Amino acid sequence: MLHDLLMQCAKEEIERKSFGVVEQFLKIHEIFYIGNEPQIDRIDTDKNDNTAVVYFPVRDEKFHLALHLNTQPEIAVTSAHVESNNVVYFVAYSELFDYEGMRSMTRLKVTEGKNKGDKKKFSDAVYTDNWIAFEPNPEPDEFEDKLKKLLDFLEQDRPGVKNLIENANGYIQAQMIFHNGDAILGGPSMNKKTIQRMAALNLEIKFEMYAEGEKWK
Repeated sequence: MLHDLLMQCAKEEIERKSFGVVEQFLKIHEIFYIGNEPQIDRIDTDKNDNTAVVYFPVRDEKFHLALHLNTQPEIAVTSAHVESNNVVYFVAYSELFDYEGMRSMTRLKVTEGKNKGDKKKFSDAVYTDNWIAFEPNPEPDEFEDKLKKLLDFLEQDRPGVKNLIENANGYIQAQMIFHNGDAILGGPSMNKKTIQRMAALNLEIKFEMYAEGEKWK
């Protein structure tokens, strides 16, 4: 019931464009529609502060138009922004161990992995390393939430993560694609608790950042 009401309220804002960010963004980019209804990729109700976020996919782009809503005392849109495409995962590479060898180091569920020499999709090129990756939260979300959920996942098997770090060069990889709207892109942040959790697992994190899309008019 709550999701239906949030969906309805967010879609109404897309049609009204009462927020300047929504109006300006839809002048330079299109969101997807299913029939006459704006498509929604995700409704985030994970927060504990009576708020929610509705994510609309953008045509030909990976970032999302995000609407923030209050859920109490009544459902209402409170703000909008363009959420970068955030991909946060744990990856390990090895010359000594193949995919199966690395998979056996942990009881965590693997998202994807390849062996050196395996062909890449849609290409004749081949992988030059053995690698394995874990991405428990592929859906649209804020960087900070994705990193927290990844740490929640990794902490389920600390010895296995340690094995992959020590024996297969394991680390956290973050890839972020921002809307190239203006000179201020923003960026990721990590609070003290998150840094302490990463340190407890002896984890490092590497970033790749890109800017795509049309500039504001």
